[in-house]
Amino acid sequence: MPNSIIQKPIPKSGESLPVIGLGTWQTFDVGAGQSARDLLKEVLREFVRMGGSVIDSSPMYGKSESVTGDLAAELGVQKDLFLATKVWASGRDAGIRQMDESFRRLRTQRMDLMQVHNLVDYRIHLSTLRRWKEQGKVRYIGVTHYTASAYDELARVLAAEDLDFVQLNYSITEREAERRLLSLAAEKRLAVLANRPLAAGELFRRVRGKSLPPWSKEIGCASWAQFFLKFAISHPAVNCAIPATSKVEHLVDNMQAAFEPLPDAKARDRMARYFAEL
Repeated sequence: MPNSIIQKPIPKSGESLPVIGLGTWQTFDVGAGQSARDLLKEVLREFVRMGGSVIDSSPMYGKSESVTGDLAAELGVQKDLFLATKVWASGRDAGIRQMDESFRRLRTQRMDLMQVHNLVDYRIHLSTLRRWKEQGKVRYIGVTHYTASAYDELARVLAAEDLDFVQLNYSITEREAERRLLSLAAEKRLAVLANRPLAAGELFRRVRGKSLPPWSKEIGCASWAQFFLKFAISHPAVNCAIPATSKVEHLVDNMQAAFEPLPDAKARDRMARYFAEL
């Protein structure tokens, strides 16, 4: 495997992160059954082997945090991962309890990124997180949302708060973030994690039975997954897209999008026009 995986710097620190990460919503929410965990273990093993590091979870994702922590420990890859999770609670004490539990589930003493999930009680939690950041308990702090209907509030928060990251939905079919939020993130020097880069599978339903355009080879795309992911990560403000999968073959396909070349602005426009006409 070539060592040329594309990385982009976190604006506030200069630390580089691979442009394709791994989401855990639904996919890592499995029980103690060995067969399901073995499949996910192979996904995580291959993710790290191919140069991935950013793995994103949340306490609202069922057992996903615990499964991630268990498998990372079994594989001995904790040091290779950039662990990102969220707080999703109302009230200071409830938030602290929930975040402490996330540390335990993910088996870490220091969280790389703690995010306020969907802006729930964000002022209270950001106050706690700034203190934890000063203490070295968390490295970066941020906020998240997954729907364009929250963008006005999200924009107000990004403009007013001192943050390191924002996570939002962005894909070739969900481009509302381009109108304001991505430029605001760049202006505020925020790293951007793109969730729903495959629109929860909706993109694949749109292209079922349809061939890639012949010019897709020019931007290094051998599959629709790579086409869609390269679109998301090639936006200058986007640091990393976090597609979720429980299948090794899909993980490998997704990770191929993290290698050169990336489409430039002209190619991005061509990709968007082609998809819109399908």
